[in-house]
Amino acid sequence: MAEVIGVRFKNVGKVYYFDPVGLSFSVGQRVIVETARGVECGQVVLKNREVDDESLVSPLKPVMRLATEEDLAVVEQNHEKEKQAFAICQEKIEKHKLVMKLVDVEYTFDNNKILFYFTADGRVDFRELVKDLASVFRTRIELRQIGVRDESKMLGGLGVCGRPFCCSSYLGEFQPVSIKMAKEQGLSLNPTKISGTCGRLMCCLKYEQEAYEDLLKITPKVGAVVKTPDGKGTVTDANLLTGNLSVRMESDPDGALHSFHRSVVSVLKDGRIRVDRSEIAALSDLEDK
Repeated sequence: MAEVIGVRFKNVGKVYYFDPVGLSFSVGQRVIVETARGVECGQVVLKNREVDDESLVSPLKPVMRLATEEDLAVVEQNHEKEKQAFAICQEKIEKHKLVMKLVDVEYTFDNNKILFYFTADGRVDFRELVKDLASVFRTRIELRQIGVRDESKMLGGLGVCGRPFCCSSYLGEFQPVSIKMAKEQGLSLNPTKISGTCGRLMCCLKYEQEAYEDLLKITPKVGAVVKTPDGKGTVTDANLLTGNLSVRMESDPDGALHSFHRSVVSVLKDGRIRVDRSEIAALSDLEDK
């Protein structure tokens, strides 16, 4: 076991563990730490606690110090410089006629590096752009291509539900979402219905997936052969949340469908949820690559 604190460097970013070196920290405090990118100022989001050694990335780096007023002033100054750097980089992109969209700019705390985040449909040869930027800012320049989900996380906005994007309001890390999840939840495989503003499958499909998986274990699927109080039949529709089933009776295949609750039927041969190859191909662009 090792004592750690959790530090976050962006409002809704990943949490990293650091060694508190015997000091006690509280949530909300700002600390100065050394990272792979250099010295950074982060916010404590997890106070002192012990975690298993297996869950740590060795070596665990120590906290350098609690952030001072001077440190916080540097952070604010960097934010102002980031705005200017964004405008300059945008001009340089237009000058070099590069097909790329600048999303965000970030200064490291110690000003040893400036990171420019951008999106593009393919690979971009930005070597001349980097040289141009380095001659202006006289420091290390890094251009980092990001995906559309990361872009939405950085820029923020409102989802189809009317609430702020989950990714920009509280999701620290993206979770994998698949077409299979939408199929299992009985959703229409209409891109406009199951994709978010970023153009990828909505993150919220992941939230209830475990509940749907549990319901699928106790609910006959479409195509299942079941034994009902009225005889044998085939399930033509199933509502996982209510448990109501529509069954076509074997004794009257052309008659009206019968409705039963899953609790009063027994499965003789269960159905399967399949995602056709044509559906996967048509919706492949919605899954995060």
